[in-house]
Amino acid sequence: VQLQASGGGLVRAGGSLRVSCAASGSIASIGAMGWYRQAPGKQRELVASITYGGNTNYADSVMGRFTISRDNAKNMVYLQMDSLKPEDTAVYYCNADAKPNGYLGYVHYWGQGTLVTVSS
Repeated sequence: VQLQASGGGLVRAGGSLRVSCAASGSIASIGAMGWYRQAPGKQRELVASITYGGNTNYADSVMGRFTISRDNAKNMVYLQMDSLKPEDTAVYYCNADAKPNGYLGYVHYWGQGTLVTVSS
C-alpha cells in the first residue's frame, strides 16, 4: 500500500489550499485516514482525521478553518485549508489504516509529505 500526497505550495496568509492523498496498491479496506503536519523544529502533530463513516476530528488550532473529507470509492482523503496563517507552514503528511489483501489486520501507512508555506 502506498500513500501519495499532493497539492502543497506557497500561499499568502488568508488564502486557501487543498491537499490530496491517494492510497494505492493491493488494498482490501481502509479505516481511518488523516493528516499530520510537522513544522521546522517541532514535533509532528495531528491536524485532522476522518473515519470510514465520515466522523471527523480536528486539532484546536485548525478548527473552523480546515475541513477533512474522503472519497471511499477512490481511496482518497483531502484537506481543505482556508484562512491560512503563517503558523500553518509545515510539511503535511497523510496517513491511513489500511488492510492489504491477504492480511488479517490493519497496518498504519504514511505518505511522503507535501510542503505548505504560508507567507505573511
